[in-house]
Amino acid sequence: MAVSRAQIAEVRAFNRDYTRRIGVLARGLLDSPYSLTQVRVMYEIAHRPGVMAAQLADELGLDRGYLSRILKRFAAKGLLARTDSAADARRQHLRLTPAGTRVFAPLERRSEQQVRAMLAELEQPERRALLGAMSTIRRALGAASPQGPLSLRRHRPGDMGWVVERHGLLYFREYGWNEEFEALVAGITAEFIRKLDPARERCWIAENAAGRRLGCIFLVAGEGGSAKLRLLLVEPEARGLGLGRTLVRECVRFARAAGYERILLWTQENLVAARHLYQQAGFTRTAWEPHRSFGHDLIGETWQLELRHAVAARGQASR
Repeated sequence: MAVSRAQIAEVRAFNRDYTRRIGVLARGLLDSPYSLTQVRVMYEIAHRPGVMAAQLADELGLDRGYLSRILKRFAAKGLLARTDSAADARRQHLRLTPAGTRVFAPLERRSEQQVRAMLAELEQPERRALLGAMSTIRRALGAASPQGPLSLRRHRPGDMGWVVERHGLLYFREYGWNEEFEALVAGITAEFIRKLDPARERCWIAENAAGRRLGCIFLVAGEGGSAKLRLLLVEPEARGLGLGRTLVRECVRFARAAGYERILLWTQENLVAARHLYQQAGFTRTAWEPHRSFGHDLIGETWQLELRHAVAARGQASR
C-alpha cells in the first residue's frame, strides 16, 4: 500500500515534537555531558550487567566501531569494567563500576522525573490514551520487549520441556556450553517433578499477557534446613525489566515462609548478571573451585543466604 506525503508529514511532526519534549536536541541529555546514545548505552549496561558489546551493537542498531569508541571513553573515565567471556575470549561482559553507577543514578532519576512531569499534566483519560497509543506504536513497529504486564505462575504440563530447551539453547549461544548442560537441566527438572513437595518446593514461570514464557526459577529442598535455588533464566527480550530481581525475590519470600533456615545455590564465576542479582538479594559467596564442565574450564561458586538470622533480626527490631 502506498504511503502518502501527508502520512509522512504526520510522523515527522510527531518526531520533532517528541524529541523537543525529551531534550534530545540539547547538547547533553538530561543536563549531562553525555549524548543520547551514550546515556542509552549506559542504561543498557546498568540494567543488564554482564551484557556483551556485540549484543548491544545488534540490539541498539549501533555501528560496532562507534560503540567501541563509546565504551573506551567510559572505561577511560573509570565508569566501565570488562571481563572476558569464557566462551570466546574475543568477547567481553560489561558492567558499570561503582563510579559508573554513581554517574548513571542521577540520570535515571532525572529521566523518571521528566516523564512523571509530562504525565502529571494530563488527566487520567488522556494519560491512558497516551500510554495506549505508545504501546500501539511499539507493537506496530515490532518492538522486541514483552507485550503487557508480566506475571508469575506455577508450572504446568509443557513447562519443563521449555525450561530444558531454553537453558540448552541460550547457554550455548551466550557461553558456548555444550549439551552436557542441557542434560543437567533435564535431570534437575525430572527430579523436581518426581519428588515435588508443593508445600516446600516450587517452580515459577514468568509470562506476559499473551502467555509467552519469559523466565523461570526453582526452589527445591536441600539438607539440614536448607533450600536450593535453581535454574534461574530470563529471556533476552525481557532483560532489563527487573524480572530477574522479581524471580529471586519471590523465591526468597517463599523459602522464608516455608521455614527454611538458608538458601544455597551453585553458579559459575562467568555468569556475571546472575551473580549480580544474587548479591543484590543478600547472598554471599561461601566457596568456589575450578572444574571442567559443559565443554569449558569454569570456576563453580556456592552462594548462601541466611534466612534464620534475618527473621531473628526482624523480631528483635519489633520488640
